[in-house]
Amino acid sequence: MDFSLSRLRDFFISQKKNQTPQNSQISFPSDNFTKLEKILGTTINDKNIYVEAFIHRSYLEENDQFVISNERLEYLGDSVLNLVIGEFLFNKFPKEEEGFLTKVRAKMVNRNALSSVAENINIGDFIILSSNIPKSITHNSKSILADALEALIGALYLDKGIETCRSFIIKNIVDPILNEGEHLVDENYKSQLLELAQANKLANPVYHIVNEEGPHHDKTFTVQVMIADKVFGKGIGKSKKEAEQFAAKKALEKLQKQ
Repeated sequence: MDFSLSRLRDFFISQKKNQTPQNSQISFPSDNFTKLEKILGTTINDKNIYVEAFIHRSYLEENDQFVISNERLEYLGDSVLNLVIGEFLFNKFPKEEEGFLTKVRAKMVNRNALSSVAENINIGDFIILSSNIPKSITHNSKSILADALEALIGALYLDKGIETCRSFIIKNIVDPILNEGEHLVDENYKSQLLELAQANKLANPVYHIVNEEGPHHDKTFTVQVMIADKVFGKGIGKSKKEAEQFAAKKALEKLQKQ
């Protein structure tokens, strides 16, 4: 069976034709499409698919059951994003090993990087949320912004194909990070902390969640890191992993001063 990228795209398009979403009934200002075309650098063919890309799942809680959220497009966009960036890095750094390529790709597709890109191109202005959620959250929630960007990439892929998607991803995600040299900065503070602790013959760091608050779609976690039963750092993040990294960063700063 041929599982080529073009066949995968054809499959998703055929699946969408068989669905009966009511997304076309959602209020989405016509000038938003003009703004989107400027952001994407191309014309829009299927308007409905872009509306879907911005429907947060919270909107479904108080609206028609046939409305489709952006989660499926987010899944597709994530796959396209990893493929495009993986291929780009493979060709860009022919002498680098798998470990380097994996780290650089992870830096480009993590929640912080994607939410920053989404914020730069004003994705938050388009997101459709439940009326119970303040509109301001779309500009402050890294998770919502990153997910919407991935969904937008999924929509762009279905609407215009892989080449248009590749141009958008490289221009807005890859090039800025490479030009700033951010791909060379090691932000795995947990790994650095473990190495430093072992080099100083200390116990391995242990992470504990000490607080978890906020609604399901926008939780905040507080984590503290301990070494030999002593707290060395505390971090707050929108995911457990993010909070652990911030805690490890604080612990590193404390240990390096000793």
